Amino acid sequence: MSLSAQPARLNTTASDFEAQFAARLHWSADTDHAIEQRVADILGDVKQRGDAAVLEYTARFDGLQAASMAELELTQADFKAAFDGLPAAQREALQSAARRVRSYHEAQKKASGESWTYRDEDGTLLGQKVTPLDRVGIYVPGGKAAYPSSLIMNAVPAHVAGVGEIIMVVPTPVRGSVATGGTGAATAARGERNELVLAAAYVAGVTRAFTIGGAQAVAALAYGTATVPKVDKITGPGNAYVASAKRRVFGTVGIDMIAGPSEILVLADGSTPAEWVAMDLFSQAEHDELAQSILLCPDAAYLDAVQREIDRLLPTMPRAAIIAKSLNDRGALILTRDMEEACAISNRIAPEHLEVSSSDPHRWEPLLKHAGAIFLGAYTSESLGDYCAGPNHVLPTSGTARFSSPLGVYDFQKRSSLIEVSQAGAQPLGAIAAELAYGEGLQAHARAAELRLSTVPPMRGTK
Repeated sequence: MSLSAQPARLNTTASDFEAQFAARLHWSADTDHAIEQRVADILGDVKQRGDAAVLEYTARFDGLQAASMAELELTQADFKAAFDGLPAAQREALQSAARRVRSYHEAQKKASGESWTYRDEDGTLLGQKVTPLDRVGIYVPGGKAAYPSSLIMNAVPAHVAGVGEIIMVVPTPVRGSVATGGTGAATAARGERNELVLAAAYVAGVTRAFTIGGAQAVAALAYGTATVPKVDKITGPGNAYVASAKRRVFGTVGIDMIAGPSEILVLADGSTPAEWVAMDLFSQAEHDELAQSILLCPDAAYLDAVQREIDRLLPTMPRAAIIAKSLNDRGALILTRDMEEACAISNRIAPEHLEVSSSDPHRWEPLLKHAGAIFLGAYTSESLGDYCAGPNHVLPTSGTARFSSPLGVYDFQKRSSLIEVSQAGAQPLGAIAAELAYGEGLQAHARAAELRLSTVPPMRGTK
């Protein structure tokens, strides 16, 4: 049976466009109740029993039978051996990607991540002190696929920020084990380790790593065990169990975000080869059946050309079935009145990845307000951003680019306000603070300010 991918064809001039558009964008972030309950049970168990619970769940879900957590810890020697064992081309690709990502985040740190102070006219010092987190945990997926690029994108900015320890967790399930439950049949501690991921850990400077995954790994990082250090923040993508666990431990630790399915939106003026744009749509669709690929263009003939390329190229794709389902269920080719309208619709969507595939992308970039990352020009494929361009590929999804930003150095830093009030400055500030504090009924606040005045007024009565 041949596969077919037919993204919805929408037209902004149609009377039912808004309804069709809303239906195509809809995606529920609600988590299955059974998953939520299972995750709650795992988190509670790991919090109470620590390593013993982690070992039990790792055996049950990943099929890794280990007598102690020491058998599940990866060493710096493991990282180095994995790196040395790669073909030269892969070693250079990892190093080049890490260099570019580091260079970008070094520039980001200089722009927004430094401490600063100033003194006003009465000598009062005000400012901000920026300090790195002490220890962070990075979750690297390792079940259905392995993502060394994700490791680099999480670990390198943490390093640039000055984080003291980077703890990686990565599931290494035994082939044939049941990832969501059941008893694994394996008898050895070593599962399906991805050497490219371990080599990336070597390049990116991971401090410690454990071959554990799922909700139990998130719990171990959040609460700490006898072996796994408690971290200050957890970053990195994962499945529904990982996302649910991150949501539940937020507050005990920080988290980066709760990510939804991957998205790409292409704004095209018809000047880019249709084959290129079709493949760009595929590049997100191949991630997941729930991924979304949308093309906005004012040229109907160009939309037809892209559809023809989709039909031609789909049979050549190893993940054709996933691409087809993604495009059929959530994809769209939308005819707009003009590029200005396309930009306005893009702002409504606030996509994770936004390609401006135009002969003059800088004409349209000022009109674009909401996107995780903006890729300007025909030669800037989204895949370059995923791997090696430099900016972070951990991006807000599901419209959250309206109020959130890509992962960066600032996610691995915290800011403390600095205040040093001079004697002269305490006079006007104290009077202001006391007046407001009395108004709120907080006499101790008011009196603390008044005691520092040159002439201490009598305490006002309780209001």
